[in-house]
Amino acid sequence: MLYLAALIVMLVVGLYLFLQWGTNWGSTAVEQKVRMPGDSYLEGGPPRRVLMTRAVSIQASPEIVWPWLAQLGRGAGWYSVDRLDNGGKSSARHIVSWIPAPQLGDASPIGYLRHLVQGRSMVWWASGVRFAGASARLVFDVCLAPQGDQSRLVMRISADATGLMSGTALVIFRFIDSIMSIRELQGIRNRVECFEARGQNPDNPETGARDQYQAYEVIYASGERAGVRGKEHAAKWRHAAVEDGVILSNPPM
Repeated sequence: MLYLAALIVMLVVGLYLFLQWGTNWGSTAVEQKVRMPGDSYLEGGPPRRVLMTRAVSIQASPEIVWPWLAQLGRGAGWYSVDRLDNGGKSSARHIVSWIPAPQLGDASPIGYLRHLVQGRSMVWWASGVRFAGASARLVFDVCLAPQGDQSRLVMRISADATGLMSGTALVIFRFIDSIMSIRELQGIRNRVECFEARGQNPDNPETGARDQYQAYEVIYASGERAGVRGKEHAAKWRHAAVEDGVILSNPPM
């Protein structure tokens, strides 16, 4: 029993230390406290919440970095662990020619685009997410700024939750997201620094298929789609964007 108790304590301490490390990976104390565009979306919500701010410096100008961010989750995959978050498809390693510029109301697996400053910041928003027995709201902030002749990329993911399992759900979310988001930031940095603004990948050239680099569906504000139709919840988030008045229900094609 003593060994079992010691093992449990070690596991709990290990999880705590991992969450502390992963929650604010790469970010400074100032970046963790600075207000970001999506912070207001959870104001007045339930008290159970989590806020994770991560950052990375990239050896390229923001003009080079932004196109990689603009296609993230919008047909190019997530640059993270493709087997887990991209249906096994390999995320793009070039700037995909057919992905349109971001627009408010674009709907992806993680919500719809609610805030956008081209070349600088974007915020994805999802409300009513069911996860681990809880109901949650999710905000995904992306902010890009110059850092000398380089770039500083800060990503903040915040969420709140209700329900009996809300506390447990947020801990699980913190654990999973710490792994995936860190890999995503590393994936962005590696792609930018290795490939810069290249428009083709000779190892995986474009075929024209809209699900070539991303399995999960995205519905652009125009109504056009990419990914596998009906896979994940893009249609739900598009409906939310319409309900919130961000886009029209039947935009011109």
